[in-house]
Amino acid sequence: MASQGSVEKLYTCPVCLEIFDNPVIVACKHRLCKVCFDKYTEDGNDRCPICRQPLGRATVDEEMFHQIRTTRGTCPDCGHMMTLASLRTHSATCPHRNKNLPQFAPVAETKQPIPRDVPNRATFQCPYCQERNLSIEGLLKHCNSQHRNAPAHVVCPVCASMPWGDPNMKSGNFLQHLNMRHKFEYDTYVAYDVDDDKMLEEALKASMNQ
Repeated sequence: MASQGSVEKLYTCPVCLEIFDNPVIVACKHRLCKVCFDKYTEDGNDRCPICRQPLGRATVDEEMFHQIRTTRGTCPDCGHMMTLASLRTHSATCPHRNKNLPQFAPVAETKQPIPRDVPNRATFQCPYCQERNLSIEGLLKHCNSQHRNAPAHVVCPVCASMPWGDPNMKSGNFLQHLNMRHKFEYDTYVAYDVDDDKMLEEALKASMNQ
């Protein structure tokens, strides 16, 4: 017989980590809350947060919808049994809920200085409409869908944020540049504290050793 914890895990959304609320199922057969799916895709994500397969369309999961309204679970704080649908709401307001959250602190004090004025290389602003907080993948999708016929000569916000970037350098054809140059996340491949010449030198050394 499955434990209470494993039962609730089966009905837990991988995004909000709460019991499903209006569950939907995507192409890879994984499930998310409807509101989580909407927010996740609005942020430019098109791959499943669990298996990274394309999400595809989301459809209402009638079977899961029925199960969370008929399967019963126990509140870990007060011990009352109720349907999982009720447990989701109850858990946030249970008067016996443990509010004494643990306090975290560094294992040891560091002597390293806290870096200041570190540029944001995680999200970017559209150079056409100034929409903010776009990941590289989100910027690609946004510009290709919203600005396909926009003027070509603008500064690439991704390149401008790099240590070697020139914030005044305009791309001859920004959309072409974006689609060819920025189909990956820079922080996967780039050491920001090393300049171009040093990286070229290291690449040449590596090639000589192969």
